[in-house]
Amino acid sequence: MDVKTGLFYLFAAVLLFAAFRVITARNPVYAALYLVLAFFQASAIWLLLRAEFLAISLVLVYVGAVMVLFLFVVMMLDINVDGLREGFWKHFPLAAGVGALIALEMAAVLMGGFRLGEAPRATTGPMAANSSNTLELGKLLYTEYLYPLEIAAVILLVAIVAAIALTLRTRKDSKYVNPSDQVRVKARDRVRIVQMPVTRAAEPVADAAPADAAKENKA
Repeated sequence: MDVKTGLFYLFAAVLLFAAFRVITARNPVYAALYLVLAFFQASAIWLLLRAEFLAISLVLVYVGAVMVLFLFVVMMLDINVDGLREGFWKHFPLAAGVGALIALEMAAVLMGGFRLGEAPRATTGPMAANSSNTLELGKLLYTEYLYPLEIAAVILLVAIVAAIALTLRTRKDSKYVNPSDQVRVKARDRVRIVQMPVTRAAEPVADAAPADAAKENKA
């Protein structure tokens, strides 16, 4: 067994362990961290298969953006784990049946790839040794598939603008200040000096109480 095969078995074993811990971890934060580990191991396997673009896309898109965002959302939300565990064994037979069905379908699709067949022919040419999958994929995207790529970019831009427009709707309970009014404000508009009359000292009332007490005693 060579080094490449050993690394494949190592990454595959860690990937299976991380995937198993994703569905068995009691804490959702730990489950998200194990999913990040599973993505890293999958990207390493893609590197062994010489699919550099898929490996770096998996790390940048899923690990660097989606899973980090999901992890922060899970950490900020106060999730009631005990409430989520209620009814687990009640729905376990249905979930196990669906999982077994999906596993059989995936096995039926993947078994064709493990059958022995004719070995792939190596590409010949002066640039075959110096070329890379990422370079060839970039040339293909920006030559033959340029218009579909631009259409997909426009669709994603429209989706981002629509999401921002739906989120920034005017709410009745929110306070809004016009920035132009803040820029044009002047000092005399903030402070106003008001002339107040001079106050007089209060008259002494200390002798009034003994006089009232003396009148009551005489009565």
